[in-house]
Amino acid sequence: MRLGSLTRHLGLAVVALVVVAACGSTSGGGTTANCDAKSAKSVSDCGGMDALVAAAKKEGKLNVIALPPDWANYGAIIAGFKAKYGIDVTSANPNGSSQEEVDAIKQLSGTGRAPDVVDVGMKVALANTDLFAPYKVSGWADILGGQKESTGLWVQDYGGFMGIGYDSSKVPAVTSVQDLLKAEYKSKVALAGDPTKSNQALNGVILAAVANGGSLDDVSKGVDFFHQLKLKGNYVPIIGTAATVKAGTTPVVFEWDYLSTSHGKDVSGWKIFVPENATIGGYYAQAINKDAPHPAAARLWEEYLYSDDGQNLWLKGGARPVRQAAMEKSGKVDAAAAAALPKITGKPQFPTQEQQTAAGAYVGANWSKAVS
Repeated sequence: MRLGSLTRHLGLAVVALVVVAACGSTSGGGTTANCDAKSAKSVSDCGGMDALVAAAKKEGKLNVIALPPDWANYGAIIAGFKAKYGIDVTSANPNGSSQEEVDAIKQLSGTGRAPDVVDVGMKVALANTDLFAPYKVSGWADILGGQKESTGLWVQDYGGFMGIGYDSSKVPAVTSVQDLLKAEYKSKVALAGDPTKSNQALNGVILAAVANGGSLDDVSKGVDFFHQLKLKGNYVPIIGTAATVKAGTTPVVFEWDYLSTSHGKDVSGWKIFVPENATIGGYYAQAINKDAPHPAAARLWEEYLYSDDGQNLWLKGGARPVRQAAMEKSGKVDAAAAAALPKITGKPQFPTQEQQTAAGAYVGANWSKAVS
């Protein structure tokens, strides 16, 4: 997640009042780092950005989870946060799923190892709002109403489109989802996760459903398609990762376009196919653990992610940041990174929160028997 620069600060006099009320003052008129970050619902609740930074530096640590360095440029994002604020970041279980992120919140509750923040798919975000703390980042007004919970329990952060990446030196060009049923793809097709737990993998099933005559309201055809892949021996029951792609174990992977693009550094012939009849888009969401062991650092991380700097770092990773439209209007967007985004020719379809939840329930009930 990202961000550094903040906008829309209050006037100095108002800030001074907030600082006194929220964080107290020193005899010299400055602020202390004693703001109650755990209950802060915005940066102003913590006395302003300087007070939040001071409180986060006093904690000195941040726990993140399930953020591979090559996922949406998170390696550079974490490095940028460390360099800017001098806060140590512990990145746990980098290849974990959205469900495993919230499982870690529950399992590590009350310990210093619990995740401070999570980056999860919408199905998981909506099902676990009781674990999250409300917080409105400084760029709140730039984010559409449908892309955030009204109090800030979750806020969408970046997104892209589901594609089928493939090593063109190992398989024929993919021109339709149906191609994957051909003999040339035997033991070669994988998902980038378990669709009963992984948001990315679930959207791979949704893509297959829509491409095969289903819809965002009916993912049964997607499960049926993977059943057919299994019967033909084309489906590989291995989670597709950068390592498996590089090793040639999973030369075809259903994956978000911005993640699939990163395989090009290891596989020179890597290409991405996004079906025109199934251009499925989706966003992930940020949330703060309500019992975060480092509550100030958690909120500072969110401010960093949603700043212009953080949003542009996601953009450089090939992901589409949630504030992109506002940044284009203000001239703050990285134009070169925006121009390099994967091109989309079909009509985008974005599953609603209700459709994602229903799809997840259907896949959860039917996936195992379809591919086992």
